Amino acid sequence: MSKINFHGLIPAIAVPFRADGALDEAELRRFTAWLGAQKGVVALMTNGHTGEVFSLTPRERAEVTRIVAEATRGICPVISSVVCEGIADAVEQAGWAKEAGAVGLDVMPPHHWLRFGFRTAHVIEYFTAIGRATGLPLVVHVYPAWTKASFASELLAELAQLPYVQAFKIGTREMNKYARDIRAIRAVAPDKALLTCHDEYLLASMVQGVDGALVGFASLVPGLIADLLEAVKQGDLHRAMAIQARIDPLKEAVYGGGEPTGEAHACMKAAMQAAGILRDARVRPPTQAPSPAELARIRAAVAAAGLAERVAA
Repeated sequence: MSKINFHGLIPAIAVPFRADGALDEAELRRFTAWLGAQKGVVALMTNGHTGEVFSLTPRERAEVTRIVAEATRGICPVISSVVCEGIADAVEQAGWAKEAGAVGLDVMPPHHWLRFGFRTAHVIEYFTAIGRATGLPLVVHVYPAWTKASFASELLAELAQLPYVQAFKIGTREMNKYARDIRAIRAVAPDKALLTCHDEYLLASMVQGVDGALVGFASLVPGLIADLLEAVKQGDLHRAMAIQARIDPLKEAVYGGGEPTGEAHACMKAAMQAAGILRDARVRPPTQAPSPAELARIRAAVAAAGLAERVAA
């Protein structure tokens, strides 16, 4: 099995598009080569929600992974999300991701589980099939506690004991359960990596004892989030609070005080364009671009944070 260092910052990347809606390969290469080389970044993740995965065809998802893997060869490894509805589909798309250069897979729950729920055996079978078919390390993508696709703490402990599962992207978003989930995993598999994906309250989720952060917001402010994670690991709460205070106005401009949404991902792209990280903030349907009022708020926050002069090479 491939070895990945999950102990650090893993940005879930945004994906640039051309005016005709096609993938902008040149821009994607330039952006991810820059992002992968930033301080504290140990890997990049393609095909997450930040990457507007639901607007991409399965073949486009593999193509995004191929482009990013080539652009970051010798810089950092690439993980791809697997977003499927059945085992055969998941095994096929996971294979495409591996062929494209992914050395790890973030496994999202099938979305029919959101509607109908699942049995524990379904989840174990799903992860086992993907792990056996690819031989790649798997990240368990944990959905918010209020969804029917949320995994119980006891189920997370079972998943932690599967050989292919190496990390957990914990998006519980209910802090009592978040703490229980972390304890349950640590009790049976203390070597498995725990990653916050709570973009909208990073510090609060980091101080629970995680190993890293797998967040879309790191496409915009990788340096600040890497600094925050380092300060937390060093136990320097005062420094961590000061860094979070710098992040907060940007977070409010992008997320508007709520959880990440498709429109929040569009707002983040606009912030990335304002900061010179992306040359175009275009999004694909069904995501909608920010309104003029939202754009003004985003640009003001980026300028106030001093990001507008930071242009990706």
